[in-house]
Amino acid sequence: KFSYFIKLLLSARDMIRSIRACKTAAEERAVVRKECAAIRAAISENDQDYRHRNLAKLMFIHMLGYPTHFGQMECLKLIASPGFPEKRIGYLGLMLLLDERQEVLMLVTNSIKQDLNHTNQYIVGLALCALGNICSAEMARDLAPEVERLLQFRDPNIRKKAALCTIRIIKKVPDLAENFINPAAALLKEKHHGVLLTGVQLCTDMCKVSTEALEYFKKKCIDGLVKVLKDLANSPYAPEYDISGITDPFLQIRLLRLLRVLGQGDADTSDTMNDILAQVATKTESNKNAGNAILYECVATIMSIEDNSGLRVLAVNILGRFLSSRDNNIRYVALNMLMKAITLDTQAVQRQRATILECVKDPDASIRKRALELVYLLVNESNVKSLTKELVDYLEVSDQEFKGDLTAKICSIVEKFSPEKIWYIDQMLKVLSEAGNYVKDEVWHALIVVITNASNLHGYTVRSLYKAVQTAGEQETLVRVAVWCIGEYGEMLVGSAGVLDIEDPITVTEADAVDVVEAAIKRHPLDLTTRAMCLIALLKLSSRFPSCSKRINDIVLHHKGSLVLELQQRAIEFSSIIGRHEKIRSALVERMPVLDEVTYTGRRAGSVPAAVSTSQGAPPRIPNGVAKPTSAPLVDLLDLSSDETPAPSSFGGDFLQDLLGVDVSPASSKGTNQTQKSGTDVLLDLLSIGTPPAQSSSSTLDMLSPSQDNKSSVDILNTLASPSTTPSAQASSPAGISPMMDLLNGFGPSPSGPETNGPTYPSVVAFESSSLKMTFNFSKEPGNPQTTLIEAQFANKSPNIYSNFVFQAAVPKFLQLHLEPASSNTLPASGNGSITQKLRVSNSQHGKKSLVMRIRINYKVNDKDVLEEGQVNNFPRGL
Repeated sequence: KFSYFIKLLLSARDMIRSIRACKTAAEERAVVRKECAAIRAAISENDQDYRHRNLAKLMFIHMLGYPTHFGQMECLKLIASPGFPEKRIGYLGLMLLLDERQEVLMLVTNSIKQDLNHTNQYIVGLALCALGNICSAEMARDLAPEVERLLQFRDPNIRKKAALCTIRIIKKVPDLAENFINPAAALLKEKHHGVLLTGVQLCTDMCKVSTEALEYFKKKCIDGLVKVLKDLANSPYAPEYDISGITDPFLQIRLLRLLRVLGQGDADTSDTMNDILAQVATKTESNKNAGNAILYECVATIMSIEDNSGLRVLAVNILGRFLSSRDNNIRYVALNMLMKAITLDTQAVQRQRATILECVKDPDASIRKRALELVYLLVNESNVKSLTKELVDYLEVSDQEFKGDLTAKICSIVEKFSPEKIWYIDQMLKVLSEAGNYVKDEVWHALIVVITNASNLHGYTVRSLYKAVQTAGEQETLVRVAVWCIGEYGEMLVGSAGVLDIEDPITVTEADAVDVVEAAIKRHPLDLTTRAMCLIALLKLSSRFPSCSKRINDIVLHHKGSLVLELQQRAIEFSSIIGRHEKIRSALVERMPVLDEVTYTGRRAGSVPAAVSTSQGAPPRIPNGVAKPTSAPLVDLLDLSSDETPAPSSFGGDFLQDLLGVDVSPASSKGTNQTQKSGTDVLLDLLSIGTPPAQSSSSTLDMLSPSQDNKSSVDILNTLASPSTTPSAQASSPAGISPMMDLLNGFGPSPSGPETNGPTYPSVVAFESSSLKMTFNFSKEPGNPQTTLIEAQFANKSPNIYSNFVFQAAVPKFLQLHLEPASSNTLPASGNGSITQKLRVSNSQHGKKSLVMRIRINYKVNDKDVLEEGQVNNFPRGL
């Protein structure tokens, strides 16, 4: 039986040849299964003669990805063998088939310890190699004394391997690093470059895990390291260490990395190495890769140690030379290093601006992107115009795949650093003309916000857009902005209002303006947003250009049969307004109010939560140098369920209410049995459109995306008819007929119901702590049960005066909250006075849901900030 298995066992060379000859994976698996079966049989027979050959086969099978766990114990048996050949195969199998997580590894610890003390230095070397590759924390603790002893072994190869093994030990057990400080320092004095190289790496790793080792090397070894590096830099030709004319660049790089670690945060140590760093930076040749590697590490060391302006300028100049290299790898690492250097010495990097700009135009995509990121970091108020001009000029000739990244960076630079609005508008129009299809929605939304705030530039902007769209009408984003501005400021375009000195004269007729919008609809038949915006612009132009009303109506009616419900509905509604309601048309389509640039910018940056009001606040930073009134900070109050997500307060600015001119204060009642509505509800109730849509806290510029479900103010202003009919219309129509109603017939204010005195409600203690008491007094306005007026009174129960008193509140989304300013921000001590503050709360679910409020109170006591929080749930019934 044994001879049968011997015949099955081929040599390792034959097995490899047979596996490579397999044409399919199935054939390979069959050969491997046959070999594994034979090896298992040999293992069970305890075949010692072929054990090393079997393990060699298992290692090859393991590298192919097949399981070989059944051969792990064979490794231990070979390691326990007395001969070197068997131990060599055993240790190789141990490193390949096992790792530090295997429990079997515990059994080999004693064998490794014996081999570390073996008289044969080659066996010692095998044990050190294995320990350095698979050492676990337990093995490190058990074998550290033997490794420490071998760091002083007579043979340099053993010392080198012991140093590498020590690196593994201190990474697994950092506490053991203290035991190796003196032996590691002794290795730095070695003459053998191999031992010195491993010793430097050992010291570097020890400094990272042990503060004691770091301080020791700073005091005892820095001078020796500087001397070694100096000798290498000035050494004559040594053939055994020479690479491309440079003496041992690997050792020089390791020394520079150790100096970098030692010099961080230590001015004295940095001063000691300044001279040698300058010498290496100036004497090393940069025409070979070995020299470039040394220069790169030298630059990294200079940037990491304590400040030396002269050395940093030298380092940045070296990086500038790297940027002029033909090697893409060298240029890429130089750009990476410059991105780190810009935080340390901006002026030195600014001197390389021209070279960096050339890298933006590099054929290599990775270099272009990295250079663009670096240019973005270089931009400031003084160079924004010149850098933006360069980038915009390159945008015209850049590759299509690079336009997206380049456009995003240019828009961000213009928005962040624009010195004046007219420059901002000019640059954005250039970007939209060249790469408008790559501009994100929030960018052109922000442009429209800026345009609405620049009242003196409305005429200039609409004329510039008119000229731009003539030559770049294929850019969808440019067309959207142009159509929006023509709809808003069309009369300024035709009448040449607000002409600036820098403009060229232009003559535009009413028909020309309508032509632009009509061409936009035809050119972009698949873009729903653009076509919807064109219909809105045509509706507005019908009021501004009465002579073109018939033509505009014909264009609008062309979409009456559109398969897109959004466009069909708009076409029917707008046609009805143009043809039958000329008296109220001008009021419906009057110019949009100025959009709040501050709040929109804050929301876009994600810094403005949508639902909290506060009585005091600091003014936010406003872009483009425009002064805005103080806006209250919005506070994120937690612990609210999904139903209780805070709704926008009027103090923080509700965009929908601002655009409609409607506050959360009560409006006139439409009947004695109908409750009051606020915001969107009021307008929809006046227009008799029916059930109003749910409140939405969407962004200001949602109006520019009509396909969204949450319609904003522009959609509401233009949605003047509905496919559904009201009950009264159904009652008056013949049976089986559902005629389209003209919802604007009888448009006018609803009669107010009779005023009655509202009910009275008891006061409640809304919040009370050991030092503060807050009381709510309630009242209702006659005929407005939805809205509750609350007077909050704050009393100080402590003997200390409270200063900087701020009250904040948040409510769920079915409530609308308006906070008026407090009567004072100082609360007298011991109840000798109080602070009052009025709140107005509108409940859209009146009669279904009760009021609930989350409150936060901030104040100072003896120059210490105090924060108190709570939730008010004890509101009286009926509010």
